[in-house]
Amino acid sequence: MRPRLPRRVFAQALSVQLLITTGVTALTAGLFLAPLGAQLDEQAERRALAIAEAAAAQPGLAHDILAGPPSPDGPVQTAAERIRLATDASYVVVVDTRGIRYSHTTPAEIGRHVSTDPGPALAGREWTGIENGTLGRSARGKVPLRGPEGAIVGAVSVGIAYDDVRDILLHALPSILTNAGAALAVGALAALAVSWRLRKRTRGIALSEISALLDEREAILHGIREGVVALDRKGRVRLINDEARRLLGIGPDALGRPLDAALPPGRTTDVLAGRVTGTDLLTVRDGRVLVVNRMDTTDGGTVATLRDRTELEQLGRELDGTRGLTEALRAQDHEHANRLHTLVGLLELEMYQEAVDFVAEVTGAHRATAEQVTERVHEPLVSALLVGKSAVAAERGVALRVSEESDLPGRVVEPGDLVTVLGNLVDNALDATGRYRPDAFVEVGIRAEGTTAVVTVSDNGPGVPEEARELVFADGWSTKEAAPNRPRGLGLSLVRRLAERYGGSARAGERDGGGAVFTVELPDALHPLAPGTRSLEGVSR
Repeated sequence: MRPRLPRRVFAQALSVQLLITTGVTALTAGLFLAPLGAQLDEQAERRALAIAEAAAAQPGLAHDILAGPPSPDGPVQTAAERIRLATDASYVVVVDTRGIRYSHTTPAEIGRHVSTDPGPALAGREWTGIENGTLGRSARGKVPLRGPEGAIVGAVSVGIAYDDVRDILLHALPSILTNAGAALAVGALAALAVSWRLRKRTRGIALSEISALLDEREAILHGIREGVVALDRKGRVRLINDEARRLLGIGPDALGRPLDAALPPGRTTDVLAGRVTGTDLLTVRDGRVLVVNRMDTTDGGTVATLRDRTELEQLGRELDGTRGLTEALRAQDHEHANRLHTLVGLLELEMYQEAVDFVAEVTGAHRATAEQVTERVHEPLVSALLVGKSAVAAERGVALRVSEESDLPGRVVEPGDLVTVLGNLVDNALDATGRYRPDAFVEVGIRAEGTTAVVTVSDNGPGVPEEARELVFADGWSTKEAAPNRPRGLGLSLVRRLAERYGGSARAGERDGGGAVFTVELPDALHPLAPGTRSLEGVSR
């Protein structure tokens, strides 16, 4: 049966840490004990050598060896035993040049040849080591014994019982193991604390689930059609999916950077950073209308979601325009019915000339309005917009006219952008003047300066206060009451973003005589004339 490994991340981490801690502790104890034994052996050998040197330096010891044969009661045995007892050595053996013992712990061994080789000492060298002899294993030191004239007359060998060295090691072992156990306990507690924190952070998930969760997260983040931006507690971008990069116009290098460094200053940055609070917050980024929501995370960070509402806003504006045209058509239908009734009455009264003059007057007014627009505006989409807006303005009791300085050639690069700018400005002007005075009017000026299109829309309404002339271009700022599910304050913001995208500008000012005037410059909005080509834009069609 194979051992079953724990599945949870914290349990596996705890097991690995305990295993590592135990192994390191055992290895450390072993590495400490191994040199300790060698150090104890060396200390015993040095001690034996020191005792042997002290014995060899005893006055008269060399003379006693030369004086007569070895004897258990001889002076050499007496001196050696005195030294052994004084130094607590295992033995002190004195031999002559033939290796015959003159002293020994066991008297019966005196007069016999030593069991180990005394050659190095008899050759004049000191020697230390661990050997087995008649008294067992011991740490030994051997030195030469010299006569009065320096000649070698024998050797002195001193032994320290190896059991004594082992006892010292065994005596130190409990304290070493105690310290190792304490270190192991501290390591186990630290591993337990780390594992507990890991369990809290991973919420007890299994290790095999982490890979699946990461794969699912990547699939969700990069598969959904909503932008997701995650910030840490310090406001740095720690996650951004593909849709958010597209909507915000930033690259993967934004990861790890502060949000204020990744995005330019503006409402979008303020909303994502939480400096503007609320739900379903609207903002405009590079001509896109975004809806942003934020949610705080448990680690102090935030997650923001972004939805693209550009198409919905465009559809909403188109719907508003369609409703306006519908209302204009309804009013025209009502007016047309009245005119038909008038015409029928004139015919029934046989006032034929008056009927002809009446029809000519009515048709001439509409033709004059259309011709006034198409004479100065040669882009079909823009001229159609102005004709339609004039009908809406007439329904509201506002006169919409095109300035005499207007002259737009038919070489607009993106007519839809110009329609967006002009439509928003005219709608705002109609809203302002229609509620303000009965003789209200809106004047549209649109002209070409090289490849730059300059659009001006002025009215005789209440105007824009000087302190609010920048605020009117901010996302969500409006003086009009918002309708249900129809946010306000996006039209002028879109106009400025569109102008900035062209490298131009949008500004608000005061009209001479009272009212407001909005000026928008769109560089490179017109195709340049081909060399040698003469512009026929000013010729009436």
